[in-house]
Amino acid sequence: MSQRIYFLVHGRVQGVNFRNFTQKEATKLGVTGWCMNTDNEKVEGEAQGSHEAIKQFLKAIDQGPRHARVVKLDKEDRESLEGETHFEIRR
Repeated sequence: MSQRIYFLVHGRVQGVNFRNFTQKEATKLGVTGWCMNTDNEKVEGEAQGSHEAIKQFLKAIDQGPRHARVVKLDKEDRESLEGETHFEIRR
């Protein structure tokens, strides 16, 4: 069963390789979707995968890469999408 979530990461998450880290973790877990920087220094995105993969993905991005400092991770359920094949970084 596939699950899709929207996420918004607050803290020191821009300029610390956060989007690349997120893409790497998603790819490793077989999660599809996207992420991008926001204008107010957060990172947002959507992720889709198995319930267990999404759980592990959220745990990873809640910690972030070494130089990041995540202070809050918002998430909400979204409708699953068909045909998505990878996790991309949007600009």
